[in-house]
Amino acid sequence: MSIGIAAGILVGATMGNNPSGEAIYSNIQKFREILTYVQRDYVDEVNTDELAEYAIKEMLEKLDPHTVYIPSEDVAAAKSHLEGGFDGIGIEFGIFRDTLYVVAPIHGGPSEAIGLKSGDQIINVDGENIAGIGINSYDVFDKLRGHKGSEVNLKIKRKGEKGLLDFTITRDKIPQNTVDVGYMINDEIGYIKISRFGTNTYDEFKEQLTKLREQGMQKLILDLKGNGGGIMQRAIEISDEFLSGDDLIVYTKGKENRYDTEARARIKGSFEKEPLIVLIDQGSASASEIVSGALQDNDRALIVGRRSFGKGLVQVPIDLNDGSELRLTISRYYTPSGRSIQKPYENGSEEYDKDIMNRYEHGELFHADSIKFNDSLKYETSSGRIVYGGGGIMPDYFVPIDTSMNSTYLRSLYTRSIFREYALNYSQKHDKQLKKTKLKDFINDFTVSDQMLNELIALGKSSGIPFDSNGYQTSKAVIKSTIKANIARRYWGEEGYYPVISKHDEVLQKAIGLFEEAKDLISSN
Repeated sequence: MSIGIAAGILVGATMGNNPSGEAIYSNIQKFREILTYVQRDYVDEVNTDELAEYAIKEMLEKLDPHTVYIPSEDVAAAKSHLEGGFDGIGIEFGIFRDTLYVVAPIHGGPSEAIGLKSGDQIINVDGENIAGIGINSYDVFDKLRGHKGSEVNLKIKRKGEKGLLDFTITRDKIPQNTVDVGYMINDEIGYIKISRFGTNTYDEFKEQLTKLREQGMQKLILDLKGNGGGIMQRAIEISDEFLSGDDLIVYTKGKENRYDTEARARIKGSFEKEPLIVLIDQGSASASEIVSGALQDNDRALIVGRRSFGKGLVQVPIDLNDGSELRLTISRYYTPSGRSIQKPYENGSEEYDKDIMNRYEHGELFHADSIKFNDSLKYETSSGRIVYGGGGIMPDYFVPIDTSMNSTYLRSLYTRSIFREYALNYSQKHDKQLKKTKLKDFINDFTVSDQMLNELIALGKSSGIPFDSNGYQTSKAVIKSTIKANIARRYWGEEGYYPVISKHDEVLQKAIGLFEEAKDLISSN
């Protein structure tokens, strides 16, 4: 396999008979010679395919952390993350007490069409028992995902039904939204959360923006916290909705001129003049930093949160002959002021990967004054505000992590999926009542009772989580909100979940009070 890859490189490398091409040819010949000797003469049997794969990965380790090789068997999964869908049966699932539950059929998917219901227990898949055997999420993906058009046979245990129900489901493309939610916080302020930048992100974003405009939105909070990036063009298109004229959005520079590009605003955006706040944190990377950098440098939006990840490199996917893929860094991108926000990676990928943990240990996530920037990397926005390059986007307003309500007990409830299981149980018992309730009334009037809290505690105990009185008291407000939010998600999806859980989002709550500053920023530009 790797020799085939090498031959492909060889054709391109020797054309033009240049010195660098000769060096590549010599190195390929050396690698081929060594691999041949190992295969023919090494004392033990070896798998040369595995050796070649290992050699490729180790070679790329010498470059930057974002140049990666993806084996052929992993390419489909890697692409589905960006393409906005995958092939499967279409369920949101949970594993409770070693049993696979349907938490909810995905709207528009084959499971919904054939009649699977929330609370169904999947006992058997294609004749194989999967209950009580220690199944995990990876096993579920392996058994339920598959090529579009293929069939899977399920045996379902359903409350109120005698015996197991048989379902044959034809797998299909399952939609995956990259825009999690859009809703009105109040009569003026809209909120849109983008989880990643995939193929359909711009269309999803426009749909939410239009919906909120029709509901009277005059101010917008764009939430990019935890958004690890994705397709660069989607970031450019979304930025263009907020920028006017021919404002510069981003530009790239590579070793070769063909990778030098420039993107400017070119359309009449639907939200160019209204107050805008963008939320970021240490998990906001790549395309998220393109958007926040463009809007900050053009003095178009107030950036609120914590310093972003710091990925300023651009990759191009290259399909290899055997179906594998190389994602090769071909340029750096720069914000309109000239900033490269790529953090250093010269000390290797291990140190690079520790950066977020180092920020935590050094106090950066709790105190803005612990962040040190190099004065040689100082830049100016359109109106002359000082910004820095060299390691992420620093927000205009820093918001520290609030750990005051965290506890080991709360984390245990999260990691064992107790909130999701409790919401599933509660909704089954109160289904008729909840279906009659309007979302607005639920948000305003629904209260998590002491009885409900005691039921959650009991469920945790039955799952091996001992009650921790101190942890419970510390986290009680979050526990109540999380119960309520998960019940809301069961009936209204993310539009029910986020308005409830956001009460404890310290970055969002800070942003809501900063629209006067966001308005002043526009008028000064």
